[in-house]
Amino acid sequence: MTARAADRARYDRATAHLDAPLAIVDLDAFDANADDLVRRAAGKPVRIASKSVRCRALLERVLSRDGFQGIMSFTLAESLWLARSGFEDVLLAYPSADRSGFAELAADPKLAAAVTVMIDDVAHLDLIDAARDGGREEVRVCLELDTALKLLGGRVRVGARRSPLHSPAQLAELARAVARRPGFRLVGIMAYEGHVAGVGDSVAGRPLRSRAVRLMQAAARRELAERRAAVVRAVRAVAPDLEFVNGGGTGSVQHTAAEDAVTEIAAGSGLYVPRLFDNYTSFTGRPAALFAQPVVRRPGVGVVTVLGGGYPASGAAGPDRLPVPYLPEGLKYDPQEGPGEVQTPLLGSPADDLLIGDKVWFRHAKAGELCERFDSLHLIEGDAVTATVPTYRGEGQTFL
Repeated sequence: MTARAADRARYDRATAHLDAPLAIVDLDAFDANADDLVRRAAGKPVRIASKSVRCRALLERVLSRDGFQGIMSFTLAESLWLARSGFEDVLLAYPSADRSGFAELAADPKLAAAVTVMIDDVAHLDLIDAARDGGREEVRVCLELDTALKLLGGRVRVGARRSPLHSPAQLAELARAVARRPGFRLVGIMAYEGHVAGVGDSVAGRPLRSRAVRLMQAAARRELAERRAAVVRAVRAVAPDLEFVNGGGTGSVQHTAAEDAVTEIAAGSGLYVPRLFDNYTSFTGRPAALFAQPVVRRPGVGVVTVLGGGYPASGAAGPDRLPVPYLPEGLKYDPQEGPGEVQTPLLGSPADDLLIGDKVWFRHAKAGELCERFDSLHLIEGDAVTATVPTYRGEGQTFL
């Protein structure tokens, strides 16, 4: 029996009393992945990206482990909810235009002490000030550095289009604007190198592309390490009490941790290890989060149909954004239909061994987005469900 077949047998036994659709997290794999993130971070704390987890119970689980510290959130409403729930260190990774949220933040000492908001423009300070509604609490802010690699005098750009702040001078200028503005305190710098951390460098069947990605990433890491160090020096000249410099992502943990200028690493997808993280030479994780759909039809030889399953992930549309049939091994989509809104035909010889009501296990393309489809996660240890916990959706929280 292969390791995957053994996992399928465990998951089927553990959930035999449960009807699909359902979602699980294999805690043995989850904990092993957490240990690997800590190992790769080499002594620097790992801040957990909540968008990749979207389950309070699992955020609490991982933050109780050595090597993890703080949350990186994705909306201001989520940040305030987490702070009210007892999380004391929440870094909002994206600028917000949530005026009512800023009014709450500026009026509550506990929230203001726990939440740090992201800015990359003086206009963000103006919006927060206009939204205070009498609140006088000091707002903690973080500056975001654009990590993109620019070549040929800027005519070629590699990297996500995030912050407009690219040079040390630009970040220092905004740092001075924060320092001059009453009611704000600059506490951190964040830089997410998505073109390194979020792009696989070993794509099956595409050796030339994989080599090109590795060459690009090596060049990007060298350029960013030098520029990030210069940025930190420039900002610290304005704000010597800077508390943290955050960088990285699941795919670049060990490389980012090696930079002296970085004080903490961001990661989240590495806990669940969705299918987009199969194509890396720098680490190998264990798939921890899966979902099951029930077989509801047997249209013919070598074909079964499962309920639903059309759960595409965000990003540029393409086959790599689709869930993948995982267990039993050997199933694939019908190219004429793909995964459907209410039913999904699957092709392959394993279909002939599946009966009506059997479960087919899938892996989602991206991590926490799976939790937008399910209101609970069944936590498996060995071959038993040991707990069932709500996702954000299950707690009535749909932030985006």
